[in-house]
Amino acid sequence: MKSTQANSELSNYTEESGDDADETSSVGSTSTTDNTSRSATPTIKGRKGRRGRKKIAKVIKPMYKYVCSIKEDHGQPLFGAQFNHHLKEGQPLVFAAVGSNRVSIYECPEGSGIKLLQCYADPDLDENYYTCAWSYEEDTGKPILAVAGSRGIYIGHGHAVNELKFHPRDPNLLLSVSKDHALRLWNIKTDVCIAIFGGVEGHRDEVLSADFDLNGERIMSCGMDHSLKLWRMDKDSMHEAIKQSYQWLASRSVRPFPSLKEHFPDFSTRDIHRNYVDCVRWLGDFVLSKSCENCIVCWKPGRLEDTQLRQGETNVTVIHRFEYRECEIWFVRFAMDFWQKTLALGNQIGKTYVWDLDVTDPTQARCTTLQHPRCTTPIRQTSLSRDGAVLLCVCDDGTIWRWNKQAT
Repeated sequence: MKSTQANSELSNYTEESGDDADETSSVGSTSTTDNTSRSATPTIKGRKGRRGRKKIAKVIKPMYKYVCSIKEDHGQPLFGAQFNHHLKEGQPLVFAAVGSNRVSIYECPEGSGIKLLQCYADPDLDENYYTCAWSYEEDTGKPILAVAGSRGIYIGHGHAVNELKFHPRDPNLLLSVSKDHALRLWNIKTDVCIAIFGGVEGHRDEVLSADFDLNGERIMSCGMDHSLKLWRMDKDSMHEAIKQSYQWLASRSVRPFPSLKEHFPDFSTRDIHRNYVDCVRWLGDFVLSKSCENCIVCWKPGRLEDTQLRQGETNVTVIHRFEYRECEIWFVRFAMDFWQKTLALGNQIGKTYVWDLDVTDPTQARCTTLQHPRCTTPIRQTSLSRDGAVLLCVCDDGTIWRWNKQAT
């Protein structure tokens, strides 16, 4: 499908008015289910909300105002969306959305609108893209977009790839997590698999999400086995493997690159969640993770006062629980802006919860709820522009919703 054709079709769905949005604030928990393949609620029920008197929520002015929405012509779930945070100030706001066999790149013009720039359709109609990640060429600065999904063969896994993440310091290092129970670290410049994280003490089921910390020295992963695992990157063996990957010339070698095998994580816990853990992000030295339990948990490996993780540590410290409603399906992901001042998550009935993290204590984070009358299907992923000025939500019906931050 040519991008020009797609543009004309998609533009018919643009809704420029945000006046009919129903915007309220709420926290709590309830349950419904959905029927898409990645929507089934796992059979084991998670924690229920604490019983007690109902709190009367104060109506707070929402942080974001609805601007417009579009619908991709395939009408299938959009599982992933990512703003390109590498673009400099003054450059256009560009994001990618993936779902079905389609990869679409859009621009958010200043003020309002969603403009299609490029569109790629995989020739295999059975492909279903789940994730995308942005990087750039070191020499030219040109953007690079990596995508992966159900086939998984594009980047070497034997099964579906559920999430991709680029290293925050080295634009050539790409992390992928897979249905094959493993994580893999790649050098995209030399097409080398540097390391495989999994095996003896690795994940026992699909790995659903992973994240680098700000310095790229630690990876936290999570999956269907209810566990979260920490893998250290600041080891001599890892530094050497990365160095060797840059010097590797496949044309001059008969054997493949000797990928480093990391069988033992530096920390592992199943004490945070009691169900599939489908999204994890670092927040400084804290971790944010969610399951199908209507709650994003902010926690820390080890004890709160520890500056270094102790050998054989098994303790966890829960800092705060960001509670919400009606999100008991799996493969729903939250997002933060580049500066980690805003946290956003959609639920299974089209509502978006937004927390203001620009506070000294996570327990003080203010939550508002965004809702539009026509947004009623599960929101699979949210994405925030680098400065948090624009919030995007992508849904199971192939729609993309734009919200702009309001002046306080």
